Amino acid sequence: MTPARATAAALAVAAVVLAVWTPAGAVDYPVLKNGQWEMTTGATGAGAPPQKSTICLDASTQKSMIDMGVGMQKEMCTRMDMRRDGAKFITDAECRIGNSVIKSHGVMTMIGDSAYRTETATTFDPPLGGDMRESKTVLEGKYVGPCRGGLQPGDMVTHTGQKINVNQMQQRVPQSK
Repeated sequence: MTPARATAAALAVAAVVLAVWTPAGAVDYPVLKNGQWEMTTGATGAGAPPQKSTICLDASTQKSMIDMGVGMQKEMCTRMDMRRDGAKFITDAECRIGNSVIKSHGVMTMIGDSAYRTETATTFDPPLGGDMRESKTVLEGKYVGPCRGGLQPGDMVTHTGQKINVNQMQQRVPQSK
């Protein structure tokens, strides 16, 4: 897979993971502990090693991320079913990126308000980027303490060291009516 296709695939997987991480319907979604979180994402099919990122969360940032996910669902998904079974949140979705239909099944397991593990299996039809037919993604997040290193709520440091603010990203995304 070329670097451009790997990047496109990683973005598609990230969109699906965000959709899985977002509440649907009447399911009460867990609130994560305020502070700094470390996330490790690994995916098959994207040709990349596991990637670590850090985010500084507060209640407002969590709401902003949920709102962004709900907006993406409305724009991209024709089906989004979510149910809760104890500490597990199970999501089945059918979405579209470009001409690819993306079907995903995800299970997010919460460990209190300080850790989670999300496993997502996704198929792409036709294959995304011409050759990505399926992907399995594991996203693990854990609370590591108060925000530090000059991070403010919403600040995320990506695996490449780039610092972005997800709250500002949400403000830039056109809102659908």
